[in-house]
Amino acid sequence: MSACVNKVLIIGGGFSGMSAAIEMSKRGIKVDLIEIDKNWRTDGAGISIGGATIRALRQIGVLDEFKAQGATHAGLDVHAPDGTHLAHIPAPPVVGNEAPCEGAIMRPVLAKILAAKTREYDVNVRLGITFENINDKGDSVEVTFTDGTRGEYDLVVGSDGLMSSARTTLFPDAPKPSYIGQGVWRAILPRIPEIENIHMWMGKNVKVGVNPMSKDEMYMFITENRADNEFIEPATFKERFIALLESFPAPVVQQMKGMLHEKSMIHYRPLESMLMRAPWYSNRVVLIGDTVHATTPHLASGACIGLEDAIVLAEELDDKATLSQALSAFQARRWERCRLVVENSGRLAEIEIEGGDKMEHAGIMRDSAIAMAQPL
Repeated sequence: MSACVNKVLIIGGGFSGMSAAIEMSKRGIKVDLIEIDKNWRTDGAGISIGGATIRALRQIGVLDEFKAQGATHAGLDVHAPDGTHLAHIPAPPVVGNEAPCEGAIMRPVLAKILAAKTREYDVNVRLGITFENINDKGDSVEVTFTDGTRGEYDLVVGSDGLMSSARTTLFPDAPKPSYIGQGVWRAILPRIPEIENIHMWMGKNVKVGVNPMSKDEMYMFITENRADNEFIEPATFKERFIALLESFPAPVVQQMKGMLHEKSMIHYRPLESMLMRAPWYSNRVVLIGDTVHATTPHLASGACIGLEDAIVLAEELDDKATLSQALSAFQARRWERCRLVVENSGRLAEIEIEGGDKMEHAGIMRDSAIAMAQPL
């Protein structure tokens, strides 16, 4: 039982919000979770899972479900556009894991796993509503909801993502998400036997990759430099996706190109990032996840640092005598790790866009992996 909070409101039912609800409930904290989407959906295709994310999923208690419905492997193979093999990079060991391990899973599948675990605990999940007003009274927080009801809480946690209403309302001077000059294309394909781990083909301005995410499926991704964040008509997605693969004559890439069809769930997303400077909290309100540190996928660690936020926040609430001490300790444990992921991911994107130093790129990847492998 936490010494500093009894009742918490979590705004946003994404990965970070659900994980925070689970971890706090384990420690006897009463949790209300509100999610504006009445269907509690998660969009997107596959999500890559690194070793540190595996560790977080184990601590949250959903690793077995992930392994049953996702895919695991132990490394990355890098190729030239023609298929020439350049390097094999084994999955780095992560403190807390039994063995080096990475993987992938469908985003909606992981969301369902976390939602089911949230429901297992005594979490009051309210869908189709959000907050209307947050009044931090000093010794408690009064919240008015869009359905006309009210609630009184010891702590409010904002975890409503990149376009966070909580951040805008509570921290109006916080930075806005910014486009980085790249976009990512994704598609779902049947898994082929030779794809046993991540494979990437490195072109001059385009990077192609594929990652197995279940025993039957894999997801293909393409990172494309695009100077302008212009709208792309979804009806042209398949045509554009195929065109990007023309400059990759590697036989397996061309094989996968031939497998694309109208039900491949081809999706395009312009890449944006945002890092809110510390502190991420004010009195009895704290922000976590993409709400304060939205990153690009270059280190495959965006979901990871959001899950870790949830774990660390719950640990500090359970450990400290006062809320002020808990939030200060949370901030101290999270700032440098999250800053590293956002800024290093951004630098990797810059190097790719500029056609910059590949040794610097490799060094950032190596140093980031070492940092992420360390204990929380």
